Amino acid sequence: MNDLTPLLTAEGQALLAELRDFDPARELAVATRLRREHPADLVSAAIGQARLRQRAVAKFGAEDAYRMYFTPNGVEQSTRKSVAGYRAGRLAALGVRTVADLCSGIGGDAIAFARAGIRVLAVDRDPLTAAAVRANAAALGLTALIEVRCADVMATDVSEYDAVFVDPARRGGRGRVFDPEAYSPPLSWAIEAARTRPYAALKIAPGVPHELIPDDFHAEWISDEGDVKEAVLWRGTPATGTGPGAGIGATLLPGPYTLSGRGLPDPPVRPVGRYLYEPDGAVIRAHLVAEAAEELNGGLIDETIAYITSDEPHPDHPFTTAYEITDELPFHLKRLKALLREREVGTLTVKKRGSAVEPEELRRRVKPQGPNAATVFLTRVSGAPTMLIGRPVRATG
Repeated sequence: MNDLTPLLTAEGQALLAELRDFDPARELAVATRLRREHPADLVSAAIGQARLRQRAVAKFGAEDAYRMYFTPNGVEQSTRKSVAGYRAGRLAALGVRTVADLCSGIGGDAIAFARAGIRVLAVDRDPLTAAAVRANAAALGLTALIEVRCADVMATDVSEYDAVFVDPARRGGRGRVFDPEAYSPPLSWAIEAARTRPYAALKIAPGVPHELIPDDFHAEWISDEGDVKEAVLWRGTPATGTGPGAGIGATLLPGPYTLSGRGLPDPPVRPVGRYLYEPDGAVIRAHLVAEAAEELNGGLIDETIAYITSDEPHPDHPFTTAYEITDELPFHLKRLKALLREREVGTLTVKKRGSAVEPEELRRRVKPQGPNAATVFLTRVSGAPTMLIGRPVRATG
C-alpha cells in the first residue's frame, strides 16, 4: 500500500465497510469473491487496511479505529489513545493553544491535541504517513484544528507555536533503537528544539538512563493498565514532589494516579511480612520504589529486588499490586510440587524477579492440578534464592 486515495473513493469506502468484521483466516476466499466485482489492487488495499484497523482497535477503540487509516508502522508505533489523551490534557491545562507535533506518525497524538482544543501542526516526512494524518483528521471531523505538512521536522519553523511535541522514531532497519542519539531525529536535537518554546513534551523509550535527563526537564514514566508505555520529558511544567527527586514522576492510567519523587534513600531490607507488594513498572522505571515503600510503611525483601514487604494491608494502593504471603521457602522444586499437590492448586501464577528459572519451565515441572489457585514468586530474600507463595489481595474500590 503506497496510496490511500483509492480507499477514500465511494467504492473504497464501501469495501472498507464490508470488510469491517471480516475473518483474516478467510482472507483468500474473501479476496477472490471481491475481485469479481472490484479492481484487484483496490481489494488488496482494502483488505490490508481492514487488517490494520482490526489491530488498531486495542489502541484506539473500535469507534475511532474503524474510521481511521493506518500504515503498518503507524499501528505499531502510534501512541495509545488513553496515553495521548492524558498528555494532551496536561498541555491544555497549562494554557497551551497551539502545538507543533513533530514526527506525527498517523496522527494519534495530533488527534488527542485537537480534541483537547489545541490547534496542531502535524509534521512527518513520509508522504503516505502524512496522507494518513489528513485522512484521519477528516474522518474524525478535526480538519479545522489539524494542519498536516509532509516535511523534515528538523527544518520546520516552530516559532509561532506555544509548545512542541516530539516523538522520534525509535526503530531502524534492524529493529528497536536503544541509543537516544540514534533516534530519528536524535534526542539531543529534540531537547534543543524543546528549549525554543515555552512548553514541550518529548516522548522517549521508558528504558532511558536517568543521567540523560536534562536538569531543565521533568521526567514522567507512564503505564496504562499495568503496561509501561513510554517516558516523557516535560519542559515548562510545574515540578512534582519536593527535594532532590522533584521533577520525577510515575503516572498510572486509567486514573490518572501520579507518584512524585521526593529523593528518598533506598528502603531498608527487612524480613518478609504478611504482605508482598509488586510495584507498577512505571514506578520501577522512575526509580520511585522508595516512595512507594514509604507509603506502605514497608521495606525491601532484598536490596536488589523491587518487591516491597509489609505487615499492613494496602489493597487500594494504586501504585502496587498486593499479595498475602502464606509461605516462604528456600528454592526447591520438589518441595514446591508437594505443597501445591497438598493444597490442590491447579491454577498457578508464576512471577519472577532475580531468578533464572522461567515460569513456563516451572509450571511444566510441578504439573499443578486441582480446583484452587496460588501465586508463586521466584526471587531472592536477603540474597538467598527463595519461593514465596501467596494470593492476590483484591482492592475494595
